[in-house]
Amino acid sequence: MRSLQPLLAFAETAKRGNFAAASRDLGCTPSTLAKAVARLERQLGVRLFHRTTRQVTLTDDGRRMFGRCQRVLAELEQLQEEAAGARTAPAGTLRIDMPVAFGRIVMLPLLARFAEQHPKVAIDARFSDVYIDIVKEGVDVAIRTGALRDSTLVARPFASQTLLLCAAPSYLERAGTPATVAELSRHAAILFRAPTTGKDRALQLRNNGRDVTLLPPSRISVDDGDAMVRAAALGLGISQQPHYMAADALASGELVEVLPETRPSPMPIAAVMPSARLIPSRVRALLDLLAERAPTLPLAPPVVQRARRLRTTPRVRADGKART
Repeated sequence: MRSLQPLLAFAETAKRGNFAAASRDLGCTPSTLAKAVARLERQLGVRLFHRTTRQVTLTDDGRRMFGRCQRVLAELEQLQEEAAGARTAPAGTLRIDMPVAFGRIVMLPLLARFAEQHPKVAIDARFSDVYIDIVKEGVDVAIRTGALRDSTLVARPFASQTLLLCAAPSYLERAGTPATVAELSRHAAILFRAPTTGKDRALQLRNNGRDVTLLPPSRISVDDGDAMVRAAALGLGISQQPHYMAADALASGELVEVLPETRPSPMPIAAVMPSARLIPSRVRALLDLLAERAPTLPLAPPVVQRARRLRTTPRVRADGKART
């Protein structure tokens, strides 16, 4: 087993991005870890890392080695878990990162159920709309929407997200109800400011069988989903948000859906992990729960007929009299 120590040192350093963080996880000094990695490089006859004073990054040989190393260590971990009965009794700390709104509305009830089922597991729940490097941050699993940005990660889809255009009845009474995508450009929009880029997110629509984006004039932009729904309910303009965020306001009548026929295709929501093989038992237990509860997660309302178009001024006849 002694010969596995350089592999462990290499794999943990590759995941954490520097010797100091990796040494804390393995319970040794950074110099001991660096020597173990250097010894492995001498044995293999290749350089595994590019080193700077602050971090290390994998070379091409290092990336290939890391993939193989993960498979070997994953098999060993699974053997240890099976021998210890860890599959039937998950333990440790589940570190999970998730978007703020989806985490609060959808994931928290599931995590409450998870905590009840697995009392030996502690939960470190992180709520943020900023995409983090889950490997460097030591996160077990992250909840992500849409296509993966990092092809080295593994995703397990379990739900989907549908974007809805919504506005308050008071706003539509005042400004009129858009009947086409083109008319949206004449309306005030409440836009979501992406925390990662600081830029307003364009509306995503489906028009005449094609995916289109539109960035209409913005009355207000916010970086919080709940605030966006609230701003729309207060009549500040038209907003676009995931169906689970608007569900309560739609049910109460505070909001109505606009141009439902232009909804974009649903986006997958997935549990994302660093590796398909190196999955702790606590993460497997969460994946099982997500698969089990997926049919009960909030669904987008069915597409309804286009809302009646509201006019702000009366139509006038040729003789100058208003038509009724």
